[in-house]
Amino acid sequence: MASLTYDLTLAGLTVGSAAALTGMGLVVTYRATGVLNLAHGAIAMVCAYVLRQLVVEWHWPLAPAAAVTLLVAAPGLGVLLDVLVFRPLSLQGNDPARTLVASIGVFVLLVGGAALIWGPGARADAPALVTGEPWGQLAVVAALVALVGAVTRWTRFGGEVRAVVDNRELAALGGIDTDRVASVGWAFGAFTAGLTGVLLAPYVRLDPYGLPLLVVEVIAVAVIARMRGVVVAVGAALLIGVAQAQLTRLHPSGRAEPLVQAVGANLFVVALLVAALVLPGVGTRDALSRTTVAAVRIPPAAWLVAGVLFLLPLGFAGSDLHTSVQVPALAIVLLSLVVVSGRGGQISLGQTAYAGLGALFTGWLSQSVPELVALLLAVLLVAPLGLLTGRPAIRRHGLALALATLAVSVATSRFVFAQPYATSGLTLTRPAGLGDDRAYYTVELALLACALLAVAALRRGRTGRALAAMRDHEEGAQAAGVPVPALKIVAFVIGAALAALGGGLLSMGLRTFDPGAYDPVRGLLWFAAVVVLGADNPLGAPAAAALLVGLDAGTRGGVAAAAIGLLALLVGRFPQAHELLSRRPSPPKAPPAAARKVYALPAAPAPAAPPELAAHGVRLSYGSYTVLAGVDLAVPPGRVTALIGGNGAGKTTLFHCLCGTLRPDAGRVAFGGDDITRRPAHARTRLGIARTFQQIAVFPSLTVEENVRIGAEQGRVRDPAAVEQALRLMGLAGGVRRLPAAGLPTGTLRRVELGRALAGRPHTLLLDEPAAGLDTAEAGELARVLRALAADGMAVLVVEHDLDLVADIADTVHVMRAGRIG
Repeated sequence: MASLTYDLTLAGLTVGSAAALTGMGLVVTYRATGVLNLAHGAIAMVCAYVLRQLVVEWHWPLAPAAAVTLLVAAPGLGVLLDVLVFRPLSLQGNDPARTLVASIGVFVLLVGGAALIWGPGARADAPALVTGEPWGQLAVVAALVALVGAVTRWTRFGGEVRAVVDNRELAALGGIDTDRVASVGWAFGAFTAGLTGVLLAPYVRLDPYGLPLLVVEVIAVAVIARMRGVVVAVGAALLIGVAQAQLTRLHPSGRAEPLVQAVGANLFVVALLVAALVLPGVGTRDALSRTTVAAVRIPPAAWLVAGVLFLLPLGFAGSDLHTSVQVPALAIVLLSLVVVSGRGGQISLGQTAYAGLGALFTGWLSQSVPELVALLLAVLLVAPLGLLTGRPAIRRHGLALALATLAVSVATSRFVFAQPYATSGLTLTRPAGLGDDRAYYTVELALLACALLAVAALRRGRTGRALAAMRDHEEGAQAAGVPVPALKIVAFVIGAALAALGGGLLSMGLRTFDPGAYDPVRGLLWFAAVVVLGADNPLGAPAAAALLVGLDAGTRGGVAAAAIGLLALLVGRFPQAHELLSRRPSPPKAPPAAARKVYALPAAPAPAAPPELAAHGVRLSYGSYTVLAGVDLAVPPGRVTALIGGNGAGKTTLFHCLCGTLRPDAGRVAFGGDDITRRPAHARTRLGIARTFQQIAVFPSLTVEENVRIGAEQGRVRDPAAVEQALRLMGLAGGVRRLPAAGLPTGTLRRVELGRALAGRPHTLLLDEPAAGLDTAEAGELARVLRALAADGMAVLVVEHDLDLVADIADTVHVMRAGRIG
């Protein structure tokens, strides 16, 4: 028993040391550049292939081949990625969305390129760099940990790295060469990736897909370390590796055996799932970048051309027609990404899980019920599983959400699709009368047309506008009354249903369930394809499906992945080219302020006693710093209340506590005598508390009228007439109402935002520096509007630095100093 424990511990340390190298490289790269390199596994795979090429194909001795691979090829690839891909992105503002897409693009490009060069088949002759017991690997890990610690703590370069981590822009202003720091980080990260690849390759199958996914699984150790602690990442990797090896000795009897064995063989996957779904999220807030251009209206001719092209395969025969059967099914799967990512702005790398589950449930159920009924039931069963990614999306954004959705995909692949208990003996047949490829393709086209119509209708309807608002500016959407948490869940549930429908059709069309068709690596490829061809364009999904299927069927495997990866890099490197495809002609100038008339906004039926918004003893601290120290404030109806004070006095923080975007540590916020302290922002909007933002929060992809309509649809009173009244009040009733908000002047956007707030017929209006960016005429017009609103009985609170405006409109002025009013 002791010998078995020792042997299993050694085996676990072998795997754990490789995982430790991955964790170390990811942490160092992230600390030096701010980028979580999702392509780490692809770099590991390429380096393993390079070493094999040198040793097996070109017959180099192992030592010089390893030196060239690890000391030249791997760091060189890292520096190349920094110079050609990620450094230009940092110069463009280091947009987290573009960085994430570029990282996925690098992954897909390297995987596709490896499949093109070395073929998609597995290789079992990868040379072993280290043989025998893992002490050599552990010594390398320990030496690298010591090196990183020493450099970071005791050298000037380490100080520069710490400065870049704290504030990259400030470090650059201080004379630090941030590009050099980033290049060193990328070189070291690529070196550890290469070392991981050459160490793992002899023990696992070396193919373009398996090894990258294996390395992706051990991202868990970097997440556990919060992307900052090298020692924590290494310790977690070794601990999980040993625990995974020890679990292999468990052999329970009965139904639990397959599950226990699956967990024992995939403990890193369990760690990734727990780290991504349970631990606090890491990374930036935004998932996809906020829209800066107007949405594209697809001309009818484009729909006609697409329809004709999709009808062409009906004239095919044989293998060409059989291959074409995959396109409509895959297009439906990719439409799920249009809903979740394109319209909802939520990144999802886990759609392969829902597509595969749709196929699996269809196969299981078709053994008992007719195939079409089985497909419908599968969709209904998978749709609620969208909660697996929808729930994490409520509190996670950007990188954290990407990891959560990827973790769901990896776990589903490992614990369901790869397990014999789920797929053994599973066969899929087509419905009666649809055995012929042409007949089946016709039914697929009909279902694809229905899905396209549903997605197009979703884009035009109330829910579609709310999704676009959430994507364009989440906080602005909440302020407009959009129930963002529920809407995220709706988006993921609809996405899961579409993916399940497409997955079921895909497997029925091929008459088999292929786990490889729903591999997580394909999820990255699908996401990149949809983003490249237009995430918010319903026709982008069919185009992406045709490209993916057509390229791989008509050429050598890997061409589609390489092409999509290259396009994803170009979109990130040259975003202007992508925006040109979705930019409308420049809008005509808005009428001058003097030419606009201000109309009265008829109030909605008001209660007998208008509610009063008040703060009672509100306190809020950040660590040891007290921002609000027991603030009391009342915003009475029929008056304009102004809040002034210097920067850092706590005005904006109090404003956020009143709006619901921040929750105080102590005290309470009341509205009409009811405690609303724990109510979220969108719920307060529906009570009748509307707000605007210091930084304009309009929805650029929507027109002016659509922006205002969201306020009317989501506010306290849902009155369609309020849209027209708000547009007239703010002087937006002319031709400007049909213009996209993107690119309009600041003054016009301020009026759009205020009109949206008023369209919900609020009792109380909170304005955060509403005159910022306005000229004298526009500020004067704003003052007239606010005085008119107060005269009609509305409570108005203004946080403003323009003291002339405050003197002109305010009935009561409160001064804040050091978190107190007085």
